[in-house]
Amino acid sequence: MARAAAVCALLAVVLLVSEGSAAERPQPWATVNVCDTAKHPNAIGIRASMPGRGRKGERMFVRFRVQWRDPADGLWHNLVEGGDSGFVRVGRSSGVRETGRIFRYEEPQAGSPQLLRGIVRFEWRRRGRVVKGLSRRTRAGHRSAAGSDPKGYSAATCRLRAG
Repeated sequence: MARAAAVCALLAVVLLVSEGSAAERPQPWATVNVCDTAKHPNAIGIRASMPGRGRKGERMFVRFRVQWRDPADGLWHNLVEGGDSGFVRVGRSSGVRETGRIFRYEEPQAGSPQLLRGIVRFEWRRRGRVVKGLSRRTRAGHRSAAGSDPKGYSAATCRLRAG
């Protein structure tokens, strides 16, 4: 009986340690790191961070999409033209990788869609097959390693100014 209790206690410790380390692992994220600035007028920049899973032969890919919010129905819609990067290879599945894309648009007209956000699709692939995939929408509070304007900028959405 004492031996069974010791085994159960040891198993509980192992489970707690593995849960704790899983919670501490870096998670994928996406942020708006450029939004209609003097240096990048009429543009939205989306940055993403993706942790590797450390599996041999695995490669990481991301896809950036821009969405606009329709004031009439309050829903988010994919921009059909000029709002999709296609899949971009990020690298081998080791360490944490960051990458980003800037999408430029013509100056918005009054009454046109102006509130934008990003959706990033993350994929881990082995031999051309997706072994894990998930999506994240842009959120504030992420520090980019590079590319933000102004430095350190991070937001969930971007409002382009109409001329």
